[in-house]
Amino acid sequence: MTSAIAKRALELRVEGVGEALDRFEAAWNHLDEGGQLAPRHVLALADLPALIRTLSPARWQLLERLASEGPLSVYALAKRLQRDYKNVHTDVAQLVALGLIERRGSQVAVPWDAVRAELRLAV
Repeated sequence: MTSAIAKRALELRVEGVGEALDRFEAAWNHLDEGGQLAPRHVLALADLPALIRTLSPARWQLLERLASEGPLSVYALAKRLQRDYKNVHTDVAQLVALGLIERRGSQVAVPWDAVRAELRLAV
């Protein structure tokens, strides 16, 4: 299904501080030369183990459920996932802190239409 509404995508990257600073410098130089930048939403994690800890299978399932069903309370989310409330609450808090989900009053929701991952091999 294609929509005229702009899609919001989160870029998930495995990169070190040096690469993040390189992206910042490139954007700065582009703006300094009179260019314009499209808004980008990037979550950079230091390494693959950090990515795997951050997006465990249980957390990915949580994101998928929220994306398919829309905003839910943490309690309703835990019931639908058939998981312990405390564990879901912990996962939600971590994902909110990282910007993967957001709070909307007493509910949480996924603000992204897509999460795109980029994993570069060191050369």
